[in-house]
Amino acid sequence: MTTFATVDEVSSALAEHGYVPDRRVATTTFLMMQLDRPVLVEGPAGVGKTELAKAVSRITGRRLIRLQCYEGQDETKALYDWDYGKQLLYTQLLRDKIGEIVAAAADLESAVTKVAEHESVFFSERFLSPRPLLDAIRSEEPAVLLIDEIDRADEALEAVLLEALGEFQISVPEIGTFTSHQHPFVILTSNNTRDLSAALKRRCLHLFLDYPEADRELEILRSKDTGLGDALSAQLVQVVRELRALELRKAPSISETIDWARTLAVLGTTELDAGLLAETVSVVVKYERDHARAVAALPRLLDPNATVPGKLHDHDHSHDGRTHTHANSETPHDHEEDIGSERRAAMDKPGRHGPGHYGTPPYAEDQALVPASSNRVSSDQGKRSFASGLGRRRAL
Repeated sequence: MTTFATVDEVSSALAEHGYVPDRRVATTTFLMMQLDRPVLVEGPAGVGKTELAKAVSRITGRRLIRLQCYEGQDETKALYDWDYGKQLLYTQLLRDKIGEIVAAAADLESAVTKVAEHESVFFSERFLSPRPLLDAIRSEEPAVLLIDEIDRADEALEAVLLEALGEFQISVPEIGTFTSHQHPFVILTSNNTRDLSAALKRRCLHLFLDYPEADRELEILRSKDTGLGDALSAQLVQVVRELRALELRKAPSISETIDWARTLAVLGTTELDAGLLAETVSVVVKYERDHARAVAALPRLLDPNATVPGKLHDHDHSHDGRTHTHANSETPHDHEEDIGSERRAAMDKPGRHGPGHYGTPPYAEDQALVPASSNRVSSDQGKRSFASGLGRRRAL
């Protein structure tokens, strides 16, 4: 296994394996290795939290073991599970042998005692199905344990993790306690969707990852061999940083910046212009409102003195035949965010289909619009119709 004597060695190794760290990341990674302490990495999605664990696995030569957390996950999916089917199969195969063991028993109690003397045969490691946590603790070779998106799991799973994170051991009631002989490097990630317990945080070193500075993001882009030239890459990084400054529902991540650079390279881009970026901006923005806001802002982001091209001047969104036009501005018109509520209100508006639509009677406020010859049922006609119908029912 590769070891590192200084922070600079860790930084260089990470960079050589495609992960460009800043000084804080390299220092925290070095301390994790030297102190045998788990690291909790927090920050927005797409800033390199999971990738850090993969990079540590690559630079150290350790096996990567990943526990992906999700809501409703219980300890059996994280720690271990019993292979009851295998136990039952062994019991069926060995029932003759079990019969021989209890054959000499004088009574039921002594028979149970004899079976109990051999119960360790059926509650042994051969019937234990290790999940990621137990796998990392029992591993004969050093490993990197990635507990990904711990904030998505329930608090009960946090409590299960405390023993493993604090003592690098896991207790199995039927067998005993497994203690790690080769402590794994443990990296937990969180997107901050909820607060984690103080007990969990106390057992970990802490690292907060945010969007990088422009120079480091450009360095990351270059390290990924996107195929986009240096000048265009630098310009694209500035555009992405400006997009993050907008009030978007989801800001573009580093990984999405890399995807955008590769997209532009595949298209053979030699110059960035608002039209091309508008056609491909969906690579980095994932919501309709964000898309409209980003497209409206792109000309200004490329050139603060630029005028918006005609095709970007107005953004027409057609919904059920109705067109909404947003004038040229940095952000779409305010009612863009409330388009759903406007549509619902329009559906409830009286008379929206006109008088008598689908055979419905005209609304009171539209009485003046109904011709005098309109078909109306008088009270006498109603009585005759009711009487005739009643007579037919009696005849039946």
